[in-house]
Amino acid sequence: MFSFLKKSAPDTKADAPAVANTANDAAPSWRERLFKGLAKTRAQWGGKLKSIFSRGKVDDELLEELETLLLTSDCGIEATTHLLDELKKAAKRDKLETPEAIQKALAEALLATLQPLEQPLDVSGHKPYVIMIAGVNGAGKTTSIGKLAKYFQNQGKSVLLAAGDTFRAAAREQLETWGERNNVTVIAQDNGDPAAVVFDAISAAKARGIDIVLADTAGRLPTQLHLMEEIAKVRRVIQKVEPSGPHETLLVLDANIGQNALQQVKAFDKAINVTGLVLTKLDGTAKGGVVTAIARQCPKPIRFIGVGEQIDDLRPFSAKDFVDALFE
Repeated sequence: MFSFLKKSAPDTKADAPAVANTANDAAPSWRERLFKGLAKTRAQWGGKLKSIFSRGKVDDELLEELETLLLTSDCGIEATTHLLDELKKAAKRDKLETPEAIQKALAEALLATLQPLEQPLDVSGHKPYVIMIAGVNGAGKTTSIGKLAKYFQNQGKSVLLAAGDTFRAAAREQLETWGERNNVTVIAQDNGDPAAVVFDAISAAKARGIDIVLADTAGRLPTQLHLMEEIAKVRRVIQKVEPSGPHETLLVLDANIGQNALQQVKAFDKAINVTGLVLTKLDGTAKGGVVTAIARQCPKPIRFIGVGEQIDDLRPFSAKDFVDALFE
């Protein structure tokens, strides 16, 4: 039996706004939190880059040291080769002769590589706008759904959550907690078919005039073929109740897994046609270079990145802010 949960008393402590609080000048801006969140990756790059570029010329020794740094930051072979080639071109064209000029050239090459991934999610085309969310267990999927709900609420949108992970009671309870905190309706089922839960949620959203449906799905590994088929079934069922949906299929990735993220993107894309990525836990890893690997090997738009545990620590991806946070 389905339970329709509408929580009327939000948890104001956890209910922090996802936009800058102009009334509180002491509150750090998103850019400041991003810089702090990328501290581990920046530490991996910063000091070493200073040492690498100190000789002031792009020679074989510099390129070899830079290659090692990029690879250990999980940029991947293809992205590393691309960035080194771009740096060599800039050195020849612009006659780079100072550490500052070399670093600037690398930053510009990285920005050009990442810029195509910066495609903010536009939810204006459909009502309800159905967002299907997938990912492996532990990637931060359910938490990201709660943060996305708050983000969209702060855009003036009404939100409904579908607890489509019917295999883990903890996942359903976690989603219900997020719903309670943010005064958002959660449609859940104690056990049973996740596709039925999502079907029911979209039907309810249509009846209530809800703007956005965030549909959770059970975490699974790409190698679990029967579960991958099940998530494909959820997609097909969405199309029965909303022929134009899902309007966005987000894959949540844990930045800590580095190069394994590429395999996850490819496997989930094959099963459910991934249209965007949510990259979480960037604050807990020095592997932020994986963003560059994604750009070169499976360039899906990065819709949101997460750099902390607070409810407003998930924001749209900005290539320039990301690059600045790595180099400054």
